[in-house]
Amino acid sequence: MLVNEMFSSIEGEGIRQGYLCSFVRFYGCPLNCSYCDSRYACTGGDYREMNVQDIVSWLDEAGIRMVTLTGGEPMAQHDIGILVGELLDRQYKINIETSGHCDYTAVWDRNFRLKHFHDLFMTVDYKSPSSGMEGMMCKNCFTGLMDWDVLKFVVGGEKDLDTMADVIREYRPKCHIFASPVFGKISPAEIVDYLKSRRLESVRIQLQLHKYIWDPAVRGV
Repeated sequence: MLVNEMFSSIEGEGIRQGYLCSFVRFYGCPLNCSYCDSRYACTGGDYREMNVQDIVSWLDEAGIRMVTLTGGEPMAQHDIGILVGELLDRQYKINIETSGHCDYTAVWDRNFRLKHFHDLFMTVDYKSPSSGMEGMMCKNCFTGLMDWDVLKFVVGGEKDLDTMADVIREYRPKCHIFASPVFGKISPAEIVDYLKSRRLESVRIQLQLHKYIWDPAVRGV
């Protein structure tokens, strides 16, 4: 497996925001989003090859039960299913941050997800028009969302917000839904005004907490 970095910090966004968490950031992604804030994990060759046991051993030593697998794109890693199985056996609580391009339902079927709903959830990022990658979305990534999963929209303007509203209307997801501003491109107040105008009561606005605690460009936090 190709690993860009591993570190412990707080979960900066989503349903576990603010909790201590250990992160495994994998290297490589099939997409090239305009607003990507982790390009260093996608190009340039900054990675080391690690096997599943290497990663598990590091997490055991870190000693934090909440784990986020991110990237890059974790679902592009060949042994991701084996790693998740090992972590579940060790009673870790796992969040997988994925782009909405790689079909996670081909790795874990509905029965598996139901069995492990306390310990494994997906955070799926719908690629808004401003990302330049909207056409790369996999429908199964959205129809396969469970109640405890997360659907995230990173938005940089009104067109992205309109797309979010359209996707919610089409898929009617029952999971947690977040709208997150492209850092420096749209104000949180604009998103709140939009949610009010459309009465999108199922959507929560989120800010990336780590970018307010530390410099937005700092890695490993």
